[in-house]
Amino acid sequence: MEAESSEEYIGLLDRALERVPRIVDTTSRFTMPKPSVFIEGKTSIFDNFGAIVDYINRDRDHLMKYLLRELGTAGKIEGSRAIFQGKFSPQNVENLLDSYLEEYVICSECGGPDTHLIKNGRIMVLECDACGAHRSILKRSRQKKVEKAPLVEVGGIYELKIEDVGRKGDGIARMDKYLFYIPYNRKGDVVKVKVKKISGTLVFTELVSEDV
Repeated sequence: MEAESSEEYIGLLDRALERVPRIVDTTSRFTMPKPSVFIEGKTSIFDNFGAIVDYINRDRDHLMKYLLRELGTAGKIEGSRAIFQGKFSPQNVENLLDSYLEEYVICSECGGPDTHLIKNGRIMVLECDACGAHRSILKRSRQKKVEKAPLVEVGGIYELKIEDVGRKGDGIARMDKYLFYIPYNRKGDVVKVKVKKISGTLVFTELVSEDV
C-alpha cells in the first residue's frame, strides 16, 4: 500500500514538472545577423534571408509577407534568398526586421527570443517558452511603419554587384540614381564597400573586410 502511494506521488510530481515552463537562458542579449542586401538592376536581393529565418525560428512565408507589406512592393523567395521589386538599402530591411522581432518574436515580459506563435481563434498569440508569458499580436497601423533611411550616405556600408569597369579600372555599380566607383574590377562579383565621398550622384568608396 505504501509502495502504491509512493508511485502515485511520483506520478503526480512528474505531471506537475511537465507543466513548469522550460527555463531558457535569456541573460545574453539576442543579436540577429545583419541582413545582406544588394541592388541588382531594378530589384533588391536579400541574400541571407533563409539564414535569418532559421535564426529567429519563424515561418519564411510569414516574414516575407510582412516585409512585402511594409515595403509596399512585390517579391518572391528563391532558395535561401528573397527578391524585392524596387531598390531598398540594407538599412531599410534591417529597420523592418527589428520591427518584426519586436512584434512577432521578442517576449514583452522577459525580453527573450525563445517564443512561438499560436492561433487562438482569429487571434495570433505570442507565447514565451522562457517565462511562460503570452500576449496577443496586434496589427499595427501603416502610419507606424518604419521610416526609410537615406538610400546612400557617407560612412554607410553597402553590398553591391560590380556591373561594369570604368576607364580608370575601377568597378562600377549602381543603386537608384547613384553611380558607385569601387577599387575592385571583377565584373559580376558582389563586394562590400564603405562610402568615402558623395559628389552629386557619384559615390566614391573603399572596400571593407567581411567581418565589418
